[in-house]
Amino acid sequence: MKFFDRDLWIEVFSTLTKNITRTILTTLGVLFAVIILIMLLGTTNGMKNGFDKLFTGTATNSLFVWGQRTGKPYKGFERGRRIKYTFDDVELLKGSINEIESISPRIQLGDFRGTVSVNRKGQTSGSTVYGDYPSIDNFAKKNLEEGRFLNQDDIDKRRKICVIGDDVYKLLYKKEEDPIGSYIEINGIYFQVVGVYRKNKNVNFDGQNTVHIPFTTYQKAFNSGNRIGWMAITVKKEHNAGVVLNKIKKLLKLKHNVHPKDVRAIGSFDLSQVFTGINAFTMVLQGFSFFIGIFTLLAGVIAISNILLITVKERTKEIGIRRALGATPKIIKRQIILEATVLTVFSGLLGFVVSVAGLSYLDVKYGDGKDFPFINPSVSFTQIIVSFILMLLLSLLVGLIPARKAVKMRPIEALREE
Repeated sequence: MKFFDRDLWIEVFSTLTKNITRTILTTLGVLFAVIILIMLLGTTNGMKNGFDKLFTGTATNSLFVWGQRTGKPYKGFERGRRIKYTFDDVELLKGSINEIESISPRIQLGDFRGTVSVNRKGQTSGSTVYGDYPSIDNFAKKNLEEGRFLNQDDIDKRRKICVIGDDVYKLLYKKEEDPIGSYIEINGIYFQVVGVYRKNKNVNFDGQNTVHIPFTTYQKAFNSGNRIGWMAITVKKEHNAGVVLNKIKKLLKLKHNVHPKDVRAIGSFDLSQVFTGINAFTMVLQGFSFFIGIFTLLAGVIAISNILLITVKERTKEIGIRRALGATPKIIKRQIILEATVLTVFSGLLGFVVSVAGLSYLDVKYGDGKDFPFINPSVSFTQIIVSFILMLLLSLLVGLIPARKAVKMRPIEALREE
């Protein structure tokens, strides 16, 4: 008997439609299992896409290092001594640690987290003012709305220019007013605006109420000398940022006479740990979703196997007659397995359609990533194929149970069954 034999398929569909209510209820288990599987995979993919978008334009293998107060006395220095960095520290790290890709020194006007009065034509904003190098934009890319960001020519010529966030613009300018080329005042010194950036969906360490001026201009305008506030450091991709951070701290402690076990003197933030943690979280979530979905699918397929066991019992006499007329065990087994496969595939495909429609709705409703990291909830073609193959294999395996029971019947005993 061939697999595509017309009579075989007529018998299969005749059996499945004999009790249509039971057949429909049987398929609901696999239908809901596939919906749960695909929806779980799709939503976790949406979260992963959201986090990936969040870190787009951000140097994830980056570190931030700043000086704090010592927590231990050491070499005649008292506890509580303030650690201050200079460009000598930058050169030391560049020359001693080969794993470092780039260092961008920064300095802030006023105290850390403090604000400065920025004025223009009677309007004032309490903003954060940074002295920066152009390379700082590589750590978290600014979403420029107008103009440009700082460049090396600004550094070399110590230009009195600045780039402002859109919150500063809203506080100092009228709506629709062009800020490019205008001047703002910071501590009695005027700076020309060359760029405005707006909020984006990515990581933004500085916020929007911020003014960026060239580092060398900051040194001259505010007499900061060789001092720096902190360092933004990128590590070469082939190296572990955490290991490099330990080397940096060890070297800086040695230079500034800090106790080797002092954990307070040097402040730091390792962005790679956050990125790695989020990646691990999404991978675990994807694995857990697949695990739950597969076991839910298994439960649905087992329900089909149980129903087929019942139908085999009900069709005992029919099977006996077919065996008596010459039907081989192989033919009987093939039909039972085919019935299990048809039920599973039909309900599974329907589940795929429903779940894809559900993911499309979630994408339209919440997939813009504005409120939380959730973008384009969908399943990949590979995930669909793997899920379908697993569903098919499960249906074949559980179909063997009623099929084996059917072929074990002796024709003479089956014919005696009432």
